[in-house]
Amino acid sequence: MPKFLRVGVHQSNVSGYTSKAWCIRRVGSAVFLKWGAVEVHGAGAARKVYWTLPPRDKTIRCGTVQRASDYAKAAIARRRNHRYELLTGSIATRRRTADRGAEFEQALATILFVDIVGSTEKAARLGDARWTQVMGHYYAAVRKELKTLRGKEVVTTGDGLLATFKAPAAGVRCAAAIREAVRTLGLEIRVGLHAGEYTVSGGEVVGLAFHIGARVAAKARAGEVLVSSAVRDLMSQSGIQFRDRGLHQLKGVPARWRLYRVEH
Repeated sequence: MPKFLRVGVHQSNVSGYTSKAWCIRRVGSAVFLKWGAVEVHGAGAARKVYWTLPPRDKTIRCGTVQRASDYAKAAIARRRNHRYELLTGSIATRRRTADRGAEFEQALATILFVDIVGSTEKAARLGDARWTQVMGHYYAAVRKELKTLRGKEVVTTGDGLLATFKAPAAGVRCAAAIREAVRTLGLEIRVGLHAGEYTVSGGEVVGLAFHIGARVAAKARAGEVLVSSAVRDLMSQSGIQFRDRGLHQLKGVPARWRLYRVEH
């Protein structure tokens, strides 16, 4: 079963990040897909890849062997064209101790998701060497603003980053500061913020709130900071101005959400 790991050029020799993996296998006229979030530790030959949560799976019934073969080839080609590398080793499942459930805790925070607009086109135009330098400066700028406003980095996802804040105002101010800082690198970002609960278990964090934050960011235009109604309601006395961007269906998230643009 061919396995693919999504790796940004800046992550090739980095340990301790999370990403996404795909497994593709054809058996006769059926194609079996398995995918999900993974955690990568080590680099080079010593690298270990673990599923962070049980992976999702899907079976495609193609009817004929030829159609299944064509489907599998196209699926593999898509992964290779979207910054996935072929994995030679296995993807392991972390063993859980019997009392692991006792470690679960609920936390409430403002969640920030930042993403570079048009990163694929910029990387192609600049080339790998220059893009690696730009990404290094990008993450340095983002982390500097996170430190200033006491944000906590959770995970990087390709050219995106997810962080949490105890106060929504700090998250909004950090988003604006990051936007201005990375413009000096010739980059435009989109940012989404949402406030909600998530679950902490050991070093892992999970919860629908993270997905909502990412979906809010996906609705933002270049240079725009969008917040969910949950964030806006918490900041009614902050003095920060918001403009209503209407109701939106967030992919994979129940119901429609009213979003607001941060005005400065």
